[in-house]
Amino acid sequence: MEKICRDDEGLFETRRGKGGKIYKVFAGSVFLGILMIWVYRLITMILRGSSSSSSSSSWALMFGVFGAELWFGFYWFLTQASRWNPVFRYTFKDRLSLRYEDKLPGVDVFVCTADPSIEPPSMVISTVLSVMSYDYPTEKLSVYLSDDGGSQFTFYALLEASRFAKYWIPFCKKFRLEPRSPAAYFARAIEPNDAAFSAEWIAVKKLYEEMDDRINAAMKEGKLPQNIHEQHKGFAEWETGITAKDHQAIVQILIDGKDETSVDIEGSVLPTLVYMAREKRPHRHHNFKAGAMNSLIRISSEIGNGEIILNVDCDMYSNNSETIRDALCFLMDEEKGHEYAYVQFPQDYDNISKNDIYAASMKSIREIDFHGLDGYGGILYIGSGCFHRREVLTGRHYSKHWKKNTKIDKPIERDTNLETLEAKCKSLTTCSFEDNTGWGNEIGLKYGCPVEDIITGLSIKCRGWKSIYFNPPRTNFVGLAPMTLSQTLVQHKRWSEGDFQIFLSKYNPFLFGHGKIKFGLQMCYSVYLLWAPCSLPTLYYSTIPSLALLNSIPLFPDMKSIWFIPFAYVIVTTSVYSIAEAMWIGQSRKAWWNEIRIWLYKRLASYLFAFLDDVLKVIGVNKTSFIITSKILDEDVSRRYAKEIIDFGPASSMLTILSVIGILNLFCLVGGLKKMLVFHEGIVSSLFLQFVICGLITMINLPLYQAMFLRRDGGRIPVSTTVISISLALLACLIPLH
Repeated sequence: MEKICRDDEGLFETRRGKGGKIYKVFAGSVFLGILMIWVYRLITMILRGSSSSSSSSSWALMFGVFGAELWFGFYWFLTQASRWNPVFRYTFKDRLSLRYEDKLPGVDVFVCTADPSIEPPSMVISTVLSVMSYDYPTEKLSVYLSDDGGSQFTFYALLEASRFAKYWIPFCKKFRLEPRSPAAYFARAIEPNDAAFSAEWIAVKKLYEEMDDRINAAMKEGKLPQNIHEQHKGFAEWETGITAKDHQAIVQILIDGKDETSVDIEGSVLPTLVYMAREKRPHRHHNFKAGAMNSLIRISSEIGNGEIILNVDCDMYSNNSETIRDALCFLMDEEKGHEYAYVQFPQDYDNISKNDIYAASMKSIREIDFHGLDGYGGILYIGSGCFHRREVLTGRHYSKHWKKNTKIDKPIERDTNLETLEAKCKSLTTCSFEDNTGWGNEIGLKYGCPVEDIITGLSIKCRGWKSIYFNPPRTNFVGLAPMTLSQTLVQHKRWSEGDFQIFLSKYNPFLFGHGKIKFGLQMCYSVYLLWAPCSLPTLYYSTIPSLALLNSIPLFPDMKSIWFIPFAYVIVTTSVYSIAEAMWIGQSRKAWWNEIRIWLYKRLASYLFAFLDDVLKVIGVNKTSFIITSKILDEDVSRRYAKEIIDFGPASSMLTILSVIGILNLFCLVGGLKKMLVFHEGIVSSLFLQFVICGLITMINLPLYQAMFLRRDGGRIPVSTTVISISLALLACLIPLH
């Protein structure tokens, strides 16, 4: 790789990816092929339009295919921006320690949860414990849990974690354990051979299992016994019969890092630990996760006031104890550090199946696309695993003179007792606090969109700041991926719906970012913001060419025609490149095929319904909602997942449309083959590409056919969905296209 940033004195090094010139030649040849396809379509449409023998329906079909190919070509062009200038980062933590060990900034860590029924408290506190155990001065570390469910079970679990931390943190640091999530560590670790280590290992594991059993027993029982209520004053907050959507502000400081008595079993200071449930009222919009984050920003400014803020989702535990130091290598670099607003780490998952059956790892985005965005100085803020400068989140604009003239805020010297401090923090998290203020607009995370992280990161860059993407060899944050197809589709519907809302809003990167960020970065943003409208041309291409095949209507050039060459070239070269890229980032061929299947399913279901919902919102028929993906694991689902058997889940509109399209293409392929064998031997030449498209869609849907007709397990497609799909597919096949 070509080095583009010096490393002789800096805290990090930047290198440009290899093979850029070769790729540009390849991309140029593909673009030429796409242009030739467009030329062919224009010529054909003009000739058919002027021909008296050509039917209007045939011309309309051709026009639709041309429209789809225009979009595919345009969207492909957008995707090239992320492959044009990839960069890779490397840190030097030893230099950071040598120069700044006694000057390290305070760090506030935000963990967000919303519903204990789908985000188990035992999972949440393992994430909390993992970030409390960072290899970082504990007196400079504060951890805050935002509980949007306002659950006494989550509070109880955090109270248990505050006690267990006295044993867990020194144990991790003494034996340099990784990862430092107790759930993740004990799930993988085996008892050590060393006698001293083994004795402590067994003792700490027993403490963890007892704590975990108590938390799970309380959840199963559905109530907390009176003796637990007597353990902490905070339980008094739940004596008024509050609910998840209607409760007062709750702030409880469980560990005060400034208290000399808040120490672990070794006598070392513990990190500050805070529980927060902001006020919720049925008649007030709470702005989802963005509202929780903004409340955390305010209360943390009164407690720890760390210069750096890390936020993680409750299922994304820290997998690397030196993550903070990696981030600071960028933010504290003497030459470039003042330019960066945030450092974004990738998200990984520890429950990915062998061949990534639901393409949940999104590995090509993580390993390729995001490095390309980083080359334009603008990786997206993706909502978790991100280190921010506090002052940037609170509205500061970038200035060339900021490095010299800005005085960094120091941690607050507290002169009030905890009760007074908690009361003040509660006042900062009420429903009315943000009324007539800049919060959600000029200050904090942006409101008005389910993917508040994207517009927040974009607005930060439009204020002049840059961001960093750091993807080290050891994954830094690890969570849980969806384990059913329905969970995957719902998750991507939420993402694509929010993304397209941004494109339709004032935050459209081509408008909002004009003159503020590079054009290549505007293109990169648009790749994700335009997921939803990709559904329409994909839906057309997945149905009309197949139906035309059934009706013996050619929509592509004959194999003997010279115009067949650009189609064949684009299809073959992009497919070969896609496979080669998958191999390069470590995917198996089967994982690549699974990714193709999920790519199609997302476009036909998730993106389609996201697009429709966004259209309904534009005309005022629908409202924005926020759906949380469940983290509860069902044994039957887990068994199927381990065997890589697709769990199609319950009946739904998204499952129905996938089933209809799958059956439709099966019928069309069988009908096309029958006509080829019985009626016209020469039909293959004129309909070859339609056979290819229909055949590929049929191959992709083999697991769907099995789930319809062969399987009897809980992950099969419901009989009602099968009957409806077959009926609709037959009806579509009976409609003549001539």
